[in-house]
Amino acid sequence: MKTLKKRRRVQVIMVAVVALVAATALIGWALQDGINFFRSPSEVIAEPPKPTEIFRIGGLVEEGSIIRGQGETVHFVVTDGGESVKVSFTGVLPDLFTENQGMVGTGSYVNGVFEATEILAKHDETYMPKEVVDALKEQGVYQEAEDS
Repeated sequence: MKTLKKRRRVQVIMVAVVALVAATALIGWALQDGINFFRSPSEVIAEPPKPTEIFRIGGLVEEGSIIRGQGETVHFVVTDGGESVKVSFTGVLPDLFTENQGMVGTGSYVNGVFEATEILAKHDETYMPKEVVDALKEQGVYQEAEDS
């Protein structure tokens, strides 16, 4: 009788472990397209991602680098002070998108150009995305905003 209880207990534990592993695998599979890692321009240049990988890049828009193409296509360069990456974006840029300001873009790196599908810009005079601040601090070019 004890062996039947032991066997039943082991079976329940094994089923629970298999269910836990299966649930973890399903959650990971479901989230694989929803996770976009952040990379600074220095990280992109040091280790270029695959063209199929979607990620976020951020930094400052270099002065004099914004070139408006035909239609809604815009080309510019984003930098973290150490390296620069060319960016191409087709669409409507945020109103606050300007040179020497922080930005974060989502897209992929193809043939040496980051092809953005979304561009986010700062939303007030002092805001800069945390990832961008961290990347700029790492390169030693970040300056704290002065309070007025």
